Amino acid sequence: MVLSRLILGLLALAPMTGYDLKRHFDSTVGHFWAADKAQIYRTLAQLVTDGLADVEKVAGSGAPDRQEHRITAAGRTALAEWLASEPERHVERDPFLARVFFGADLGDDAFRSLLAGHREATRSRLEQFERTRAESAASDRAARLRLSTLDNGIAHLRVELAWLDAVEEELA
Repeated sequence: MVLSRLILGLLALAPMTGYDLKRHFDSTVGHFWAADKAQIYRTLAQLVTDGLADVEKVAGSGAPDRQEHRITAAGRTALAEWLASEPERHVERDPFLARVFFGADLGDDAFRSLLAGHREATRSRLEQFERTRAESAASDRAARLRLSTLDNGIAHLRVELAWLDAVEEELA
């Protein structure tokens, strides 16, 4: 349900092809929601079937025709209802935390390596988010709200790095 509403939200910004949606997904909502290409295309097809989006063939000049998707009036209504509804409980599934939970069976070097790998991935993602934030401007309410979700992602990554420091200190 959430993925379909995220896609409707992106289509509310502008008509997009499936490829455009995946690209926009990764560069916008990807910091708080993950979806692969197959999930996006499957969900997009279901939105069309449900009448929440429609598709139009746009002739490509010197390129293949594009299947451009647009949100429908019913899609806008469904998006508005979802935005106003009580958020559903999201249960976190984190394979890294599962490894830490059972990490006592790893040797010290292997466990430090696990932490180091996660730290590097977290730092890299934080740097990416901070670059995006530095390049972004909040010119209106909608842009400020979108950037606030990026700020939330940045804050979470900073807390993750501090937590990794604490775990390493605890085990030293």
